[in-house]
Amino acid sequence: MKVFELREKTREELMDMLNGLHRELFNLRLRRGTQELPNPLRLRRLRRAIARIKTILREDEQGVRKLLEQLRVTTKPKSRKGEKGA
Repeated sequence: MKVFELREKTREELMDMLNGLHRELFNLRLRRGTQELPNPLRLRRLRRAIARIKTILREDEQGVRKLLEQLRVTTKPKSRKGEKGA
């Protein structure tokens, strides 16, 4: 998943995704010890996805960058070209 897609999610959605990815990574590590993995690159992709999500959550926690859901409340939607506003 791309970073801009992750930033569109709420903190709760990101935490749910993070928990799911941790579970999947754990299961793949167990399977790696007992049998051959169908896609060994999946381990790397999972680790990197976990790191991306943790980075976004940490940025939000420190106030470096707010998650998009929180910014929607304060920003106005842009008007379309050619539309007349009231």
